[in-house]
Amino acid sequence: MNISLIRRAVLAAGAALFAAGAAAQAPTHLPAKPVRIVVGYPAGQTVDIIARDYAVSLAAEIGQPVYVDNRPGANGILGASEAKKSAPDGTTLLLGTLGQMAINPTLYKKLPYDTLKDFAPVALTSIGPLLLVAPPSFPPNNVAELVAYVKANPGKVNYGSGGNGITAHLAMEIFQARAGVKLTHIPYKGSPAALNDLMAGQISLMFDAMPSALPLVKAGKLKVLGISSLARNTQLASTPTINEQGLKGFEVLSWVGFFAPAGTPPETVAALNAAIGRASASTQVQNRIQATGSEPVMETPAYFASFMQAEVKKWGKAVIDGGVQID
Repeated sequence: MNISLIRRAVLAAGAALFAAGAAAQAPTHLPAKPVRIVVGYPAGQTVDIIARDYAVSLAAEIGQPVYVDNRPGANGILGASEAKKSAPDGTTLLLGTLGQMAINPTLYKKLPYDTLKDFAPVALTSIGPLLLVAPPSFPPNNVAELVAYVKANPGKVNYGSGGNGITAHLAMEIFQARAGVKLTHIPYKGSPAALNDLMAGQISLMFDAMPSALPLVKAGKLKVLGISSLARNTQLASTPTINEQGLKGFEVLSWVGFFAPAGTPPETVAALNAAIGRASASTQVQNRIQATGSEPVMETPAYFASFMQAEVKKWGKAVIDGGVQID
């Protein structure tokens, strides 16, 4: 997905959805009572903040109150489980994340939900890259130099992450497989601790999300070796992607999207998709998503379903390759 083109398309798509969606979807396909957005993470986290902006905009589109229901715990499992067992009538939506919906299915042996069977994808709403960062003192300055350096120093280059099985850890597993190198993983209890040791030179490099890594890059405390999207990011326009630097097709994107319980009527899913599309065009929602380092997107339920099939497969392989599993 070329996220460099998405920003320009969203406003136009939202306006078109507003005009065409209302005509194409009968009002009876939308819920006739309040809608809740289940978030599997605590209040104040990024996905929760985005959900609250959507609640305001979506309420105006569907003509019903929309509220956020936080069900934090177990890496999003409690929230997804709550949404799964809800009535499939359009009154419950899960704002799901990459880790919750694409990584957990392989990471956990006894997951109480099946992403591909227990949910109806409604709308993919935002997507963004990770940054491959290192301290300024680390000799390599790009991907080619990094690969050569690791091969010349076998067993001596390590990387950090905020914990086993999180997106940043598995992104590096995918990178190693594609680049044909082997690095030593040092997991931390959260990204901030890993970033602190990275800046101090205690570890060599790591993948991290833009909201936490970019300010450190701008302050000169870290440098970027590559970006995990296929196209360059507008906030780092002069920095080449990993794809550009020789690992053709390398793409690791963090994303957020709306899901409904399985069994929700297709007409209701389509009507909700159109309403979410119009809500996505609001300035508040777009600005909030961009502030997280992601880009607002709007895709059809069919596209999102196909996307989810590929994501579960890709991240499942990364979990297996990384030898990570939680009982």
